[in-house]
Amino acid sequence: MKRVVITGMGVISPVGNDIKNFWENLTAGKNGVGLITRFDTSEQKVRVAAEVKDFDPTQYIEKTQVRKTDLYAQYAMAAAVQAMEDSGLEAGKNIDAQRLGVYVGSGTGGINTITEQCEKFFTSGPKHISPFLIPMMICNIASGNIAIRFDAQGVNLPVVTACATSTHAIGEAFHAIRYGYADAIISGGAEAAINKVGVAGFANCKALTTCEDPECACTPFDQRRSGFVMGEGAGIVVLEEYEHAKERGAHIYAEIVGYANTCDAHHITAPHPEAVGAQRAFSLALQEAGIKDISREKVYINAHGTSTPLNDRSETLAIKLALGKAAYDAYVSSTKSMTGHMLGAAGAVEAIACVMALKTGVIPPTIHYEQADENCDLNYVPNKATCAELTLALSDSLGFGGHNGCLAFRPFKD
Repeated sequence: MKRVVITGMGVISPVGNDIKNFWENLTAGKNGVGLITRFDTSEQKVRVAAEVKDFDPTQYIEKTQVRKTDLYAQYAMAAAVQAMEDSGLEAGKNIDAQRLGVYVGSGTGGINTITEQCEKFFTSGPKHISPFLIPMMICNIASGNIAIRFDAQGVNLPVVTACATSTHAIGEAFHAIRYGYADAIISGGAEAAINKVGVAGFANCKALTTCEDPECACTPFDQRRSGFVMGEGAGIVVLEEYEHAKERGAHIYAEIVGYANTCDAHHITAPHPEAVGAQRAFSLALQEAGIKDISREKVYINAHGTSTPLNDRSETLAIKLALGKAAYDAYVSSTKSMTGHMLGAAGAVEAIACVMALKTGVIPPTIHYEQADENCDLNYVPNKATCAELTLALSDSLGFGGHNGCLAFRPFKD
């Protein structure tokens, strides 16, 4: 089996639109949550979200193409351009185009386009619907657009597993390279669902907090938690076969060493109360990573940590079941406390946080942590970043439908 490394990364997020700013703000504990500015919330139950700020799609996409592309796909392209520039890969020059793939997914796809075009249909009729409606709304178009942009003619698999989407996209890309189906894959996810329909839908299924104070709306693992805060953006990593990366002299951030994909098979939105599916995801990722004695590792877990009563409790249980006593020695933080829940983009953005923690030795905090919960009793790195020489980082994602995913990373060693 081949080794797989990370050679490029890109991000669009509520706390920064490139890796440098994203990481500086994340480790500084900057809050990306604020009052919603995209639409009038006077008739909505929810007033806060973590919006991307100061995003200019024309930095990455030709102006004439922007109106033909949904916002989620714009985010995806922007992060992909960053990641590919960072990696230095170029089809036909230092990689065979047929050995370069794209695995980029989205949980909701072009929900802004769907909302806008449905309104137009009901007010003006079918003749006024955009001819670009279908290619703008479908969940696979970001992956297709990125492949076209970079002439990636190899494997292409957009994953759709709700909040676990980009964790699964990266994991499946890892396996594809490991077993020889590609030399490199652009992988991750994107989401842009902060509109009046998306917010109302999540609010009405009781998933979102109705707290209107941005400073205490998102409180993962805290006793006050009352629902997640919607976020948006994109995270993209370039995974590459180690020998291929070595031969071209690529900069390597870290190595991906394990991945697992399980399902609770329990409920459409609620996690399994005994955390059996999430626990297996952790355990299987550790098994594939070759971890024989977890107590000998210095572990950071970037938790799913949504700030919902059920998730944070069951996720804590899953970590304890999988790691045993070593769970209490691990650093666990939820960067969603700063970025909000970026849905299909969350896993990739949080994987990037894991890679940066391994590379820099800085562990981002869980901000807004004030009141301990007896059911959430691990070290959640409260409020301030901390430093540690890590040997292993885990990122888990738990999606509606019972989808669980876990990725394992190690510092790169030649």
